Amino acid sequence: MMKHLLLAATAMTLTMGAAQAETLRWARSGDALTLDPHAQNEGPTLAMMQQMMEPLVLRNPAGELEGALATSWTVNPENPDIWTFTLREGVTFHDGAAFTAEDVVFSMERALSENSDMKGLISSVASVEANGDYEVIVTTKGPNPLLPASLPNILMIDKDWAEANSTVDVQDVEGGEETFASQNVNGTGPYMLVSREADVKTEMTRFDGYWGIDEFPMAYSDIVYTPIQNPSTRIAALLSGEVDFIQDVPVQDLQRVEDSDELKIMSSPQNRVIFFGMNVSDELVNGNPEGGNPLADVRVRQAMNMALNRDAIRQVVMRGQSIPAGVIMPPFVSGWTEELNTVPATDLDAARALMAEAGWTDGFSIQLDCPNDRYVNDEAICQATVGMMAQIGITVNLNAQPKAQHFPVVNGLESDFYMMGWGVPSYDSEYIFNFLYHTKGDLYGTWNGTRYSNPQIDEMTQAIAAEVDLEARDATIAQMWDIVKEDVVYLPVHHQMLNWAMRNEVGAAVDADDQVKVKYFTID
Repeated sequence: MMKHLLLAATAMTLTMGAAQAETLRWARSGDALTLDPHAQNEGPTLAMMQQMMEPLVLRNPAGELEGALATSWTVNPENPDIWTFTLREGVTFHDGAAFTAEDVVFSMERALSENSDMKGLISSVASVEANGDYEVIVTTKGPNPLLPASLPNILMIDKDWAEANSTVDVQDVEGGEETFASQNVNGTGPYMLVSREADVKTEMTRFDGYWGIDEFPMAYSDIVYTPIQNPSTRIAALLSGEVDFIQDVPVQDLQRVEDSDELKIMSSPQNRVIFFGMNVSDELVNGNPEGGNPLADVRVRQAMNMALNRDAIRQVVMRGQSIPAGVIMPPFVSGWTEELNTVPATDLDAARALMAEAGWTDGFSIQLDCPNDRYVNDEAICQATVGMMAQIGITVNLNAQPKAQHFPVVNGLESDFYMMGWGVPSYDSEYIFNFLYHTKGDLYGTWNGTRYSNPQIDEMTQAIAAEVDLEARDATIAQMWDIVKEDVVYLPVHHQMLNWAMRNEVGAAVDADDQVKVKYFTID
């Protein structure tokens, strides 16, 4: 803890000495779940961490891959299983320790460990070796052309710091563990941690020893991040000048922001789909109606898909700020087609007929687990869905709670029907099949709360990760989507629109992944 206090003191000294101190007051609906970089593969958590820690390869706001802690990467032309990453020299962690290949080996092995929520991103990695201080050799389990695109969320941690603070192991979030790494940060990133009170406020200050301090705008000397769950309170904080920049703008308040002379909206289609997952196993977690689990019958799932009125959600709940989805794949992703994204027509008569055919004429009751601080209007979407399912005889009991409680329920296989949102940082279908459709295990299917298990899909998922023939790979991906869409494991709702609101002087670099990277921001 003393080391952390020294870092904080150093940070405050640097801030006080800044020639022109400018603070960005940033708010969104929820907080980071942890500061351990490998414990949670979750958007707001990674957004905060990426101010303070860095990967080898980064996606810039335009969605392009560029070097961060690696300056170049090449695959061996004679053995495509072997990748060489050349590291940036002269980089230091916030405590002054040098960043070397030893830290990369440690970080990637840590990200592959049992408790890590990031291991699915790099499940193809067989070994990581240092070749001197500034070169790393990564060997994969067969060719993996997607390896660089899988790395932007694998953040580097200082090996010596982790060992000195007894935090070599990744935090067990689902087990309720707190560790030094879950509350403290020593990264190479542009900002360093000053103080943090979870779910209240996190303060960061510019790291004057940052390697890229002259390469990026770095306009803000300090960041104050405040989670504000209530949409009305969040927009009021912006309108009153209490904060400068917010994500998760309530769609009902977009016009209020646009009408202000001091504020502006920046919008973009988002690399994220909102959907519902269903427990398709033989048994429900929260009690089986007589006759077993109705969700195990694809006809019931088809009926629910037809009962979900996506256009009504778009118009009424989202105020037009969504695009109805027929597949849980954003348009940015390889494999996406207009045909796959065809939205099923809302047809209550056909849905009721399918329910009757499946033996559920009188319907059944089920619990819907929903976050209330993660996605735009998440609880309101779930409330609308409750009424839509009632029209075909399904009584849905809504359980809405903060994401910190919601995600462990889904990942712990304690939910039968749940909301989820999914972005695809690799921009490739393999990421979706890996995490959401593959049989749940240590390396694959880590966010598959549906219990869906299809050996053919499992085999094809692992095959496309190693396929270098792009034409053959695309054909396999198309076949996979045909299979899973017919199985109706998930109910796609919509492609979420991205709206950031800010004061006029904030020059935000909006990206489709909703990943704030303050080092790119300017002051206009």
